[in-house]
Amino acid sequence: MYARTVVLTNTTGFHLRPATLFTETANRFRSTVRVLKEAQAANGESAISLMLLEAGQGTALTIEADGEDEVATVDALVDLIERRFSEVQNLSGSGKNSETRSS
Repeated sequence: MYARTVVLTNTTGFHLRPATLFTETANRFRSTVRVLKEAQAANGESAISLMLLEAGQGTALTIEADGEDEVATVDALVDLIERRFSEVQNLSGSGKNSETRSS
């Protein structure tokens, strides 16, 4: 098992869209993913389970993965959170990024 802790910094926390992006990313890997918030645990491959954590902006989460690609899984999910889910594809759908990204 491999785990890292990260803080949610996006404005909506684990709302529907960020939770969906998280699960889509988690499901690209073979490892089993769990997300921990204090004493609560959620299935990292279920948007509903993630939303039940009620994790808002500023919440510390531990991302755990267990499986053959566990390190890559956790690193990809932490990266997604650290990029603030790219502010969930521009929250308003306006097509403008809320932050500048470099390639």
